[in-house]
Amino acid sequence: MAAATLLINEIFHSIQGESTWAGCPCVFVRLRGCHLRCTYCDTEYAFREGAARPIAEIIDEVCAFDTTLVEITGGEPLLQARVHDLMAALCDRGRTVLVETSGACDISTCDPRVVRILDLKTPGSGEVERTLWSNLDDLRPQDEVKFVITDRADYDWAKDVIDRHELGSRCRAVLMSPVFEQAAGLEIAGCAGLAPRALASWILEDPPRRGPVRMQTQLHKHIWDPMTRGV
Repeated sequence: MAAATLLINEIFHSIQGESTWAGCPCVFVRLRGCHLRCTYCDTEYAFREGAARPIAEIIDEVCAFDTTLVEITGGEPLLQARVHDLMAALCDRGRTVLVETSGACDISTCDPRVVRILDLKTPGSGEVERTLWSNLDDLRPQDEVKFVITDRADYDWAKDVIDRHELGSRCRAVLMSPVFEQAAGLEIAGCAGLAPRALASWILEDPPRRGPVRMQTQLHKHIWDPMTRGV
């Protein structure tokens, strides 16, 4: 019988750049493929680059690092059904497993030990209609919700979602990130960056009513060149 495999884009050891786990050493497993095409996507290479690898081999590579935090990401990691086997096996090995998902795939099938980071797509992403809203009903106290903000309209939309669904009381953290600003000529095609100061001012002047939000930037893009892979 052939070994169970996953399509893998890259595996690397770095500093966690986002979420409440930011700043922690982390092993990242980036799966290949995504069914969304967000305007601000910074990992388009993961749509098509990578190869099938045995899950047992992936586990061995991840566990060879002296780091207990692991993030499963993409692309969209939940498109591959066998990712659940990988996540459960890593939990069995004593790893703290995070999965970052677009919110367009069902999160209820994840191992209960896995921390789900739900990246809800705003109108500015161009993919808001793909959101699986039932995921919000499955949030637990250890999970996190993230909004990537492109402009003031996105902020107002996110604030309304937070208030209507009372997200501040239903998960570990509600995160807001500005689309990372690039130097002139290096902007992500389809979306200009948002100045962090603008997002900070909106949060301070007009915060959601039902629970606090946590502003974040992509820490790894401040440490390394923003276009660097494998960090």
